[in-house]
Amino acid sequence: MPEVDTTQLDADFDLLRQAVRDAGALAMEFYKGEYRSWMKAGDSPVTDADIAVNDLLHRQLATARPDYGWLSEETEDDPVRLERDRVWVVDPIDGTRAFARGQPHFVVSVALVENGRPVLGAIYNPALDEFFEARLGQGARLNGQVIHVSERRDLEGCRMVAFAPMFKHPAWTTPWPEMDILERNSVAYRIALVACGGADAAIALNTKNDWDLAATQLILTEAGGLMTGHDGSPLIYNLPQPRHRSLVAAGPKLHAAIRERVGAIKLPG
Repeated sequence: MPEVDTTQLDADFDLLRQAVRDAGALAMEFYKGEYRSWMKAGDSPVTDADIAVNDLLHRQLATARPDYGWLSEETEDDPVRLERDRVWVVDPIDGTRAFARGQPHFVVSVALVENGRPVLGAIYNPALDEFFEARLGQGARLNGQVIHVSERRDLEGCRMVAFAPMFKHPAWTTPWPEMDILERNSVAYRIALVACGGADAAIALNTKNDWDLAATQLILTEAGGLMTGHDGSPLIYNLPQPRHRSLVAAGPKLHAAIRERVGAIKLPG
C-alpha cells in the first residue's frame, strides 16, 4: 500500500469538513420548504436540494483538487475517476425520502478514497446538528468528542438499525430474536449511529453504493467497529461498478454473531 501523504491529508481534511458543513447549511435552506421533487432511474427520489448541495460540494471539492476523481450519486459517472489515486465519494443528501417527509434523518456524506479505501470521511446531519468525522488511524468523533461502538455481543435485545420486515421474511430457517429495531432512511446515518453507540448493529441485504458507505465505513472502523459484506467480504471502493451487495456493521463481537446467522445466504449478483 503506498504511503499516505499526511501533509496533504491535513489540508484535504480541513477542506472536506468545511465543505460538508456548508452543504448541510444549504440543505437546511430547502428543508421543510418549497422545492421540486421527481423520480429518477431505479424509482429513487431526487429534489432541488440534492442537486444544489451536489453542485456546492463539486465547486468546493473538485475545483480545489482538480487532480482528484469525483463519484457522486447526483453526477453522471466519469470513468476518469478510475485513473485517479484519490477520489471524492459523495452523497449530497443521503436519506432524500426522509428529507422530503420533513424527518430529521438525512445526512450529507463525503469521503476521500485513496487506492480503494476511505482515508477521510465526514457525515453531517444538519437537522440535528450531528457532525461525524474520521481520519484513517486517528479515531472518529461526533461534534468533536471521541466515539466508540458498543461492546454488545448478543443479538437478543440489541438495538438494530435496519428494514424491520426483513427479519420476518419466511426464508429464515431460524427466527431472529427480539430486537429493538430502528428504521432510518439514510444508510450512512444508520451506520454512523452504530459508530457512536446510538445503535448496536446495522444490516442491509440489498445493494448499496460507494456513496452510501465510504465515509460511514471509515467512521465506524475508526470507532472500533467492523463493516463487511454479509459473507465477510471486504468493501473496496472506486471500482468500475461502485456497488456492494450487502453490509453488516457492528462491534467485533456482535458482527461475528450476525455473520454466523447471515453468512451463508446467497444474494443476487
